[in-house]
Amino acid sequence: MLFRLSLTAALAGSLLASAAEPQVRIEKNTSYLPEGRAEKADLYLPVEDGKKHPAVVIIHGGGWAGGVKDAKREINIGTTLAGQGYVCMSIEYFLHSAESEQPCWPQNLHDCKTAVRWLRANAERLKVDADHIGVIGGSAGGHLASMVGVTQAKDGLDPAGPYGEYSCQVNCVVDMYGPTDLVVRNKDLTPLRATLAENPELYRQFSVTTHLDKDDPPFLILHGTADKTVDLSQSEILAKALAEKGIEHHLEVIPGAPHTFHLQPKEKDLRPLVIAFFDKHLKPAAK
Repeated sequence: MLFRLSLTAALAGSLLASAAEPQVRIEKNTSYLPEGRAEKADLYLPVEDGKKHPAVVIIHGGGWAGGVKDAKREINIGTTLAGQGYVCMSIEYFLHSAESEQPCWPQNLHDCKTAVRWLRANAERLKVDADHIGVIGGSAGGHLASMVGVTQAKDGLDPAGPYGEYSCQVNCVVDMYGPTDLVVRNKDLTPLRATLAENPELYRQFSVTTHLDKDDPPFLILHGTADKTVDLSQSEILAKALAEKGIEHHLEVIPGAPHTFHLQPKEKDLRPLVIAFFDKHLKPAAK
């Protein structure tokens, strides 16, 4: 089932004006993982108004082996959404390293899910509406954001803790040019520490499309036609699979856009689309 987002010219203009100069507070390097973990998170907080706000977890890209929480894309997303009344949490997570024997999967996904739980555990302090949390990510972060949305305890991919008393489910997902079917993509991934031929079941587990069911949250998928890293076909495969399951979704194809872009690529301003999507699913009064 496709969803449609429409904005009047006046509303779009208002959104862009406020998103261009957002009044936000930033808390850098917040600990959200167990003691001993070095990874941190940056919080982008809206102006204090005494009200509860929905929240969004931001997951950076970098091939599951690199990337930072405060890159240009993540700052752009955090400030844009916080300016629209969202509590945003841009996270670091466990990355692949050739110098470590510990595989990054599924610890990277566990960290992303722990971020969702952490927001719920700290909802009172942060004025978070714990019933309305979304997730967004680009490239490898888009893959992990999608996996947060579609995997559940039954898949064996929820972390036992910390904050195990809280749900790690989200209400909606924005996937920015993330790989989705790693078997069809047919490329060996160093972070998985095995080739596709050696361990096809691992690649299947690592694929978003493996875990879809009719109860999964709505998706907004963004992908450029000039992407040379993750082919547009990966997002088309996901959109088709979502349609087959009856999951609400929209695939926005941006002509000429390359692999990495934020919410304001030169080809098209995506802020109205993304803000309207999150407003629809995370702000009950806006539905």
